[in-house]
Amino acid sequence: MPELTSFTQPSGGADDRANTAGAPAARSPRALTTALRPDGDRVGVKVCGELDLDTSERFRSALREALSRSVRGVDLDLGGVSFCDCAALNILLALRQQALKQDKTVAIHVSSTAVDRLLALTGTQALFAGPDGESPAAEDTRITGDFDEELRIEVAQLRRAMRTRPTIDLARGVLMASFNLSPADAWTVLVTVSQHTNTKLHTLAGDLVTAVQGEALPEELREQLSTAVAKVNSVDGESRLR
Repeated sequence: MPELTSFTQPSGGADDRANTAGAPAARSPRALTTALRPDGDRVGVKVCGELDLDTSERFRSALREALSRSVRGVDLDLGGVSFCDCAALNILLALRQQALKQDKTVAIHVSSTAVDRLLALTGTQALFAGPDGESPAAEDTRITGDFDEELRIEVAQLRRAMRTRPTIDLARGVLMASFNLSPADAWTVLVTVSQHTNTKLHTLAGDLVTAVQGEALPEELREQLSTAVAKVNSVDGESRLR
């Protein structure tokens, strides 16, 4: 599939300066590369190099882009990560919080020894399991220390996201069929209306599904829905003209 983003950014340390003397190019141990690839309604991110304070902004930027481009979430390949510290873990946890607010998930499908060690020490492995992976409930009794309350909240949010996902998918289908929208545009309409009406995404989805069965939507929702659909159609029309 086409690669969306890929970059390498070495540290520019002593090893790089040595190259000016004609020595063979040496790859900086602090180099970080990320590659984003679409995979259906998810986006995969492959990361290689060291994840620490120096590379944290590049890591955060790549993950934010992946989340914004996805419909259902982000799948991570961290098999090429040679070092991982708490700065990287905090970025991963923040990404999960943001994803859950959008009813998306973040899963680590491939890991490395460095990443596994940090997740094991903090008891956070289950938070990044995929939908078909080990149930977070299996980890509840092993969550201890300062992370206890925060991680239990994360687990509860993940379970709620999994319960509401089918209704949201149904609502997307309703919008696609009713307004001839693409999956991505249907998702954009849902999120836009949710934000503008201060309605939780799964609640809005339930209202749309119920409306198909004959119950009328409130006037405010109808107006916001019409506005959001018109906006995505306008954007699509401008794109086709370019």
